[in-house]
Amino acid sequence: MFRNQYDTDVTTWSPAGRLHQVEYAMEAVKQGSAAIGLRSKTHVVLATVNKASSELSAHQKKLFKIDNHIGIAMAGLTADGRVLSRYMRSECINHHFVFESPLPVGRLVVQVADKAQVCTQRSWKRPYGVGLLVAGLDETGPHLYQNCPSGNYSEYQAFAIGSRSQAAKTYLERKFETFMECTKEELIRHALFAVKESLQEEELSSGNCGVAVVGIDEPFVVLDPKTLQSYIESLETGKEEQQTMEETGTDDRQSLQVQHEGTGSRGISVGAGDDSPTDMET
Repeated sequence: MFRNQYDTDVTTWSPAGRLHQVEYAMEAVKQGSAAIGLRSKTHVVLATVNKASSELSAHQKKLFKIDNHIGIAMAGLTADGRVLSRYMRSECINHHFVFESPLPVGRLVVQVADKAQVCTQRSWKRPYGVGLLVAGLDETGPHLYQNCPSGNYSEYQAFAIGSRSQAAKTYLERKFETFMECTKEELIRHALFAVKESLQEEELSSGNCGVAVVGIDEPFVVLDPKTLQSYIESLETGKEEQQTMEETGTDDRQSLQVQHEGTGSRGISVGAGDDSPTDMET
C-alpha cells in the first residue's frame, strides 16, 4: 500500500468506494504474529505465536482473561488490544453488578464491534489496529468470535489471524470436521499443530507460543509453560509413534510382496520340471 489523496483521514471515501485507513488497520492485523482459535462442544482453545521484537527483549502478552467465562487472543497492535481488553472487562463487571449474571459472549462481541465501528466515522480518531479472537462460554454453549478493525465480527468453529495464518487456516480447514467431538486435550493438540504450521521452519516450544482454554465448568485459564511443554512433548512422541507405525506397515507390505513373488516363482519351476505328458502330447 502507498499514500494517496484519499487516505488523509478515515472518513474520506476513495472513488473506488474504499476507506484506506480502515484497510491500513486491517493490514496491521495481518502483520502481527498469528493467533488461532478452535472450539468443540465443550471447550474453546486459543493459541498464539509469541515473538519478541529483538533477541534482547521479551515477547508481548497476547492472551488476556476478560472474565471467568471469556478470554481473548490478539494479533496486531497489542497496545490497542490492551485498551479493548480493559473496556471488555469493565463491561463484564458492570453487567454482573447490575444483573448478577455473566455477560453473554455474543453481546460483548457486538459492543466491541460497535466501539470499533465508531472509529471509522470520526475524522479525529483512527481505527484500532488489532484483531481479536474472542473465546467464551454462556448458556448456549462455547463460542468463538473474530472482531475486525472495521467493526465487522463473525462467529467461527475455527479461525486464524495474523502473519503466516494461511498455513494454520489450511490445517484447520482440513481437520475442522473432527473438532466438535474432540476432548480438551485433543483440541489443544490441534491448536499446537496449527501453531506449528504457522511457525514453518521454527521449532515449537513453550517459549514461542501460548495456549488458553475455557470450557464447561472450567474457567478461562492460560496454560503455564510447564504444562504447555508437556503437551508439546506429547506431540513429538505421537509423531514418532506414527512414523514408526508407518515404517512398520511399509516393511510388512514389502515382506508380503517378497513372499508373494517367491511363491509365484516356485509355482512356475514346478510346472516346468514335471515329466508327465500333457494333454497335447497324449
